[in-house]
Amino acid sequence: MKKLWLQSLIISVFVFILLWGVSKLTDLKLLNAFDPISQAMADFELTDYAFSNLRPDPLVDERIVLVNFGELPRGAVAQLIQKISSYKPRVIGIDALYNCEGGLRDTLNCPQLLDTLGNMMLSFAFQDAGNIVLGEKLMQTDSLSQFDTNESDSLEVPDELFRQHAKLGYVTLPTNATYQEDVKISRTVWPKKQVGKKTELAFSTQIAMQYDSAKTMEYLNRDIEEEIINFRGNIEVMQLRVHSLKSDETSATNFATMFSVIDYEDVFTENHDPALFKDKIVMIGFLGKYLGAPSWEDKFFTPLNKKIGGRANPDMFGLVVHANIVAMIMNGDFVNELAEWQKYLIAFFVCLLTVALFITIDTKLPIWFDAFSVIIQILQLLVISGFMVWAFAQFNFKLDLSIALGVAALVGPAYDIYKSIENQIIDYRENNS
Repeated sequence: MKKLWLQSLIISVFVFILLWGVSKLTDLKLLNAFDPISQAMADFELTDYAFSNLRPDPLVDERIVLVNFGELPRGAVAQLIQKISSYKPRVIGIDALYNCEGGLRDTLNCPQLLDTLGNMMLSFAFQDAGNIVLGEKLMQTDSLSQFDTNESDSLEVPDELFRQHAKLGYVTLPTNATYQEDVKISRTVWPKKQVGKKTELAFSTQIAMQYDSAKTMEYLNRDIEEEIINFRGNIEVMQLRVHSLKSDETSATNFATMFSVIDYEDVFTENHDPALFKDKIVMIGFLGKYLGAPSWEDKFFTPLNKKIGGRANPDMFGLVVHANIVAMIMNGDFVNELAEWQKYLIAFFVCLLTVALFITIDTKLPIWFDAFSVIIQILQLLVISGFMVWAFAQFNFKLDLSIALGVAALVGPAYDIYKSIENQIIDYRENNS
């Protein structure tokens, strides 16, 4: 028995060495290298199936209202804010960066400066509302950008004319996209970031803070650097419709709408219930040139996408991603996951027990070893993958067992290599005895 577990331990160590070596050779992250599904669909995770297929339709979150400002100039946005503010919402978040991109403040590089009246109107609208949250962007200086890091040492902020009358929150989301035009997959959010000596809050965190500081502090006190977004729903609108509708076959997501949504034209014409905005979280941003218009601008792939592999079209506007995060904070509906050491510990025990089982079969039923070992590995991959999906769907727990999947896949080859080396050693000793 002691020899069995000693051999199992030696082979298990060899499996982890092999796992490390393969992960380096493939230049992939260790947690994704051996996910059997993500090999075929690089932008898919097992938990996406639970997100997109195993959850019930969400209820509409009555606290959050989304407003599309389309391509309105600043003066018209000011009028839109004044109109909404008259209905006394609790907080107004604007997913926009009102500044001169690149810091070049001349009318050639920043034509927005020519709209003096519009800029003044927008500033006064912010001041009169008194409950505005504006977007800013996390940035890296050249000295930091040469390193592969998620840290930020600078910010792109709205012009002083606007930010003096607003709270700020960064709209930057972790997507691994290098450029704005790249495919952007949204799964997580940084709740807060240390930029220099100051702690900056995410756009969604800042909005939630203005609405319910107690709930938001519970979220921040989790002290998780990168939170998994617990996506619950999207918006689905059709041309000329005011309110969001349950999706049809052309929908990009498997879920019904989660948020009330209205176009700027309907705000101006008061084509809505007067109580729509009262005491609500109002989030204003780009949702297409008009509601229902096809657009890829500021749009992300999310786990709610109907096409979980080989995705063709992004399914969620950035404003709706931020709204999902705000709803998650307000509901305390967080996704928990294993600590890094727990992932390795589980993988180690899976490996150790599998190796011990292989040694036992090889010793007692050597004729059936090849067949049984393959069947065991297939069953392990299926059971572990299914358990990951079930845990997420039932308990909002991301049971990341990718390392366990990796070692389960490598136990067979590692055991064969070990046996081959052992046989060579035995043959050598017998030939030289």
